[in-house]
Amino acid sequence: MSHHPIDLEYEGVKHLSFAGQGRPYEALLMPNAARTMDTDKSEAGAEFVRVGTLEEVAARRMTVVSGAHPPILVISDGARCFAVDNRCPHLGFPLHRGTVEDGILTCHWHHARFDVASGGGFDLWADDLPTAAVEVRDGDVWVCPKLRHADGKEHGRRRLRDGMEHDLGLVIAKAILGLRAQGVAAIDLVREAALFGARARADWGAGLTVLTALANLHGVLPQELGDLALYKGITRVSRDCAAQPARRAGRALDPAPPTDTLARWLRHWTAVRHRDGIERTLLAAIAGGATPPVLAEMLLVAATDRAFADGGHLLDFVNKAFELLDLIGWTHAETVLPTLVEPLANARGAEESNAWRHPVDLIKLAEDAAAELPSAIAAGAGRGRRWDATSGLAQTFLGDSVPAMAQAVIHATAEGAAPGELGRALAYAAALRVARFGTANEHSDRDAAHHAFTYANAVHRMLARIGNGGRAPSAQCLRAVLHGAVRVYLLRFLNVPPAQLPGEDGDRLDDLPSDAAALGQGFLDALDRHGSTELAARHVARHFALSHDFGALVATLAQAVLREDAGFHSYQMLEAGVAQFREWGPTREGRHILIAAARYLAAHSPTERSDLQTAVVAHKLARGEKLY
Repeated sequence: MSHHPIDLEYEGVKHLSFAGQGRPYEALLMPNAARTMDTDKSEAGAEFVRVGTLEEVAARRMTVVSGAHPPILVISDGARCFAVDNRCPHLGFPLHRGTVEDGILTCHWHHARFDVASGGGFDLWADDLPTAAVEVRDGDVWVCPKLRHADGKEHGRRRLRDGMEHDLGLVIAKAILGLRAQGVAAIDLVREAALFGARARADWGAGLTVLTALANLHGVLPQELGDLALYKGITRVSRDCAAQPARRAGRALDPAPPTDTLARWLRHWTAVRHRDGIERTLLAAIAGGATPPVLAEMLLVAATDRAFADGGHLLDFVNKAFELLDLIGWTHAETVLPTLVEPLANARGAEESNAWRHPVDLIKLAEDAAAELPSAIAAGAGRGRRWDATSGLAQTFLGDSVPAMAQAVIHATAEGAAPGELGRALAYAAALRVARFGTANEHSDRDAAHHAFTYANAVHRMLARIGNGGRAPSAQCLRAVLHGAVRVYLLRFLNVPPAQLPGEDGDRLDDLPSDAAALGQGFLDALDRHGSTELAARHVARHFALSHDFGALVATLAQAVLREDAGFHSYQMLEAGVAQFREWGPTREGRHILIAAARYLAAHSPTERSDLQTAVVAHKLARGEKLY
């Protein structure tokens, strides 16, 4: 038998302080209480600590055993002894300051109540108490200092589901940290939240977009920031589903008709806004084995039968649903893709907007250009060389002539431009609209430029998906580029006069720090103040000028969003900006794209940051820090 210094805290007795094991301890000591306790092992090999005689423990009723482990509360309740974590699972208040009555332990901070035998909580927001094994040997009470939940990892998964179902942010945060500490992969938590969100409301919501965007970024973030991203994404899904009716699961057609038939039907049902028709057709395509590129083409064509539908949101939702399935697995397609039925049926197209019809009928111009695309596609199919005029096409999209833009798309297609390259050019042009946003415009106009950029990013990603799947481009697919070009054209007045891009036209940036960490902190400090869009953008340009690590820059942009109670659009801008930067890399175009993102994020900062406070509380609890 060995002896280790163990501190005992007894209720109602004077505090004594001493140092014993390399750190200060605070003990509540009964008269004649020993400062060291015996340890022994059970038959199963687990180490146990002697608490005292059965009579001593019964007389004290509550005994706290502390040491190189979390504090354990040993409770004598009648003829039985129980051991639980002394920290309230809600906010960590010491439970020995509470009371026990009729087998129920009550924390006096927020009045959470627990069954002392099982640790089970009676209040959903507080969680269950971890318990520890207790043995009585020859009249002495021994406790195992290892705390555990009876159901292990399943406890964390259940608490995550509880948090999402009841929209309890702190419960979600603690469940994420607990599961991650047990080695559960981030993608498993994303999958859990995605399937919950896909079933708990009738349509694709903003929460699923935020979850997907942050999941796309998770792999490039440091661990603590990555855990915060999981928390932000999952809580947005939970909030989106609160008080919403669950989605009714549909049925596929059996047997499934041929894919080309289903593609025609999907367009028809979308045009007449027939929800059940859309869902059964889509499920039939999935059940019939349609590949992701085939499904992408079907949905892209149906979505773009209405020009720039719902201000660009419809196509962005479609793209995010595909990206989410790339992350969690295409075996879940029949659960995720039907969330697009309501957006497809309800979307309003730009053809109903005066701006697209008067004084010039831009819809007709786009339709006329689309009619020329089949011959251009045929001409480009035989080209053996790679088309590489992406930047030049982007500059054309920024011009003042829609016919010139349309002809540029037709010419690029005839020259053999891949569909994804057309989308990439469109995305860069839209990013420049954001980067050069004139400060004389109204603040709300930033969202108009933002919508064009996120739409263009979705066009690029969907076209690249179809092309990478080995499918030849169709004229119906390329309409999305024409619609995006028209939208970029309509936003041209937001760049009058154009804002100067930092680091260009004689802006030397020498007044800013040279150290990468100082630049990152300077960027975050700028976002702590309203009206710092220019200063934030200059920090990004300085980072490029000095060729610092771009992974660190992306992490700083992510931190800037994750610390805020950010709006849906900020998450979209962050992820789309990083996605397009990956396409260009640290080039002039890549710099412009991240400057666009930085200016937009700075214009929407700071906020209250209440969500961050909840995440910080959860981290403190996970580390055993005091909150009281």
